[in-house]
Amino acid sequence: METNRKVTFFQLLVATSLLALSSGGMFLAGQEPPDAARKEYPLAKNAVVTPASSLIKVDGRLDEEAWKNAAMLEILYEWQPGENTPAPVRTEVLVTYDRAKLHVGFRCFDPEPRKIRAHLMDRDAIDTFIMDDHVSLMLDTFNDERRAFQFRINPLGVQADANFSELEGYEDFSWDAIWESAGRITDFGYVVEVAIPFNQLRFPKGGKELTWGFEADRSWPRTVRHRMSTHVRDRDRNCLLCQFNKISGFQHISPGKNLEFDPTLTVQRSDVREDFPGGRMEAGIVKFDPGITARWGVTPNLMLNATVNPDFSQVEADAAQLDVNTRFALYYPEKRPFFLEGADFFLTPLEMVFSRTVADPLWGGKATGKIGANAVGVFVTQDRINNLLFPSNQGTGMVSLDDDAWGGVFRFRRDIGRNSTLGVLYTGRAGDDYSNQVLGADGFLRLSRTKTFSWQALYSSTDYPEAVAARYGQAADPFSGYALYGSLRHDSRNLIYLVSYKDLGSDFRADFGFVPRVDTRSVTVNIHPVIWGRPGGWFDRLGFQVVGTRVTDHDGNQTDIEGRIGVGYDGPLQSVLQVFLLSNKILYQGVEIERTFQSGYLEMKPRKGLWYWLYWEAGDAVDYANARPASSVLLNPSLEIGLGRHLNLNLNHIYENLTLKGDRIYLANLLQARLIYNFSVRSFLRAIVQYSDVKYNPVLYSYPVEEREKGLFMQLLFSYKINPQTVLFLGYTDKGIGTANIDLTRASRTFFLKIGYALVR
Repeated sequence: METNRKVTFFQLLVATSLLALSSGGMFLAGQEPPDAARKEYPLAKNAVVTPASSLIKVDGRLDEEAWKNAAMLEILYEWQPGENTPAPVRTEVLVTYDRAKLHVGFRCFDPEPRKIRAHLMDRDAIDTFIMDDHVSLMLDTFNDERRAFQFRINPLGVQADANFSELEGYEDFSWDAIWESAGRITDFGYVVEVAIPFNQLRFPKGGKELTWGFEADRSWPRTVRHRMSTHVRDRDRNCLLCQFNKISGFQHISPGKNLEFDPTLTVQRSDVREDFPGGRMEAGIVKFDPGITARWGVTPNLMLNATVNPDFSQVEADAAQLDVNTRFALYYPEKRPFFLEGADFFLTPLEMVFSRTVADPLWGGKATGKIGANAVGVFVTQDRINNLLFPSNQGTGMVSLDDDAWGGVFRFRRDIGRNSTLGVLYTGRAGDDYSNQVLGADGFLRLSRTKTFSWQALYSSTDYPEAVAARYGQAADPFSGYALYGSLRHDSRNLIYLVSYKDLGSDFRADFGFVPRVDTRSVTVNIHPVIWGRPGGWFDRLGFQVVGTRVTDHDGNQTDIEGRIGVGYDGPLQSVLQVFLLSNKILYQGVEIERTFQSGYLEMKPRKGLWYWLYWEAGDAVDYANARPASSVLLNPSLEIGLGRHLNLNLNHIYENLTLKGDRIYLANLLQARLIYNFSVRSFLRAIVQYSDVKYNPVLYSYPVEEREKGLFMQLLFSYKINPQTVLFLGYTDKGIGTANIDLTRASRTFFLKIGYALVR
């Protein structure tokens, strides 16, 4: 019976591959469509931007004399779901500047203004933000078609900003700039006004005329989410920035002194129940923690950052993750401002720079900039904690040492030709009887309109303290390792495919990066055909996916092999449905485990202020704690509701039931609720509750386990932000734990106050 299932799945995989490759008259892999088959689109329009003829007040009215003389572009093309069809609504984009700021205004016309979707929220709450009507602009200030700054604004003036890197497909909304925006809903639609100080951007130095890449975009969510732009987006070109409009002018602009000082003060008291669970809650010491971060733009294209005792307090709780039955270290994104400045300068194909490895820095310094075709990034830190990962083929070990660790990163990348690059990277960490160094080279090559090739080669040298090496099974003497990566990618209108190879030596370590698994050689082939619908049809986009991956260790043992087929649907009511069938075989702790399971994702945004989604997995699973096959059902539903313009509720639940021949191994539930009341674009009051409950069956474990583990995390936070650095946070957190024999009991609580101020010159 097992053999029949494997044959059936293999036949289905082959049949789907043939169907996918034949869908829509697609060309064979490796071939370009002939020129005669390519659509000819109009060239992006360029504009000359002139200085503002009057002072401008950012109030969302566009009534100053300067706007009458501003350069104007129109958002003429819908690129999703339509394919460069006429925009269904009219949008005017006005651009001008003064010596210190870029000014952009939007007039967004709407046939039914009452249907405009607009809510108050915290800046960069991007998942909620994209549910609203909004406009955006992107600036390629070096006009090198590699990086851009992105700014988004909704009709009430709520901001979101991001760094965008073309080569890595990197869009990071954690980056923050200090800029002004205002929005106003009118009888014809809405108006947005933006002023971006030049000291928040990077651009070539000198007083001569500059040319920047420029895109203005509008999102108009109704039955479907219409996305429109000032330029066409050719689906047979796999670069975005190369299709931008160009705006020129900007003579004699100045970032001013380009100095920014951000002093902070955090006051905190943590109370802990020392003798849990029956002891008293012992009041902690009130800690005053001052710090300062400074930024100096030596030139418009070279930035220095320094910090002493920086405030890296996490006022935003990490997203809840279920840390049960996992093999490898969990990943948490960076949120700390010092590391986010210029983070795109340190990107490489493999994540060799993961700044959350710096846990508690005493000080830090950074320099990032671009001079001609050369981009350079350097930063150094002294950390009061040394976090180490011990990766292997089978899992990840980890330890935090209460030792100082000094670290540094050097990154250099040179532009080659129109859209290619070559780079080098060095990272190093050192402490008491400890060191780790990584040196490597990488490249990104644009082979054609649709094909790119990226690669990276790395060498590491590591020396662990003798006690650490003995305890965690690491080499006692200094050792070295290597890593190799190569990827060929094709992106066209109807076909995406990827072929990649990754080789991580068993002794490779990257303690400044995030490498939770080594001792692997893997090959992945991903074929992804796409069929586009017609505007107003029953689907906007149909995608098919066939993926195969094979992993071996360096002794030649096959440790993983996986085949996956799937189909994806985008349609009315902003609906998305993705369904996958997977079959894999893994070698874990000497046991070969086969499994077939199904997964899927469904989401809808049917009306203003409503978004719900569901992720699921069901079928065979692996019980990693006991190295054996099992069965699992995992459900992850989520609901977000905007109650009027001010109130937002988000509910997220993770349910997982792992069984062995019908008997429960564990049953896990993790619930997170977030309720936010936004007083204005600057202030909100937020409550978060995270509750976890895991019930184990001790009889089915080969080692002692608690029958039940419960946890409760609560946070209440008041936030007032004039800008990302001028802030007031006042909050309270409460943590409780429990077991089968102990009721859920408060274990600790924390009161905190943070004040930050941005002094910009």
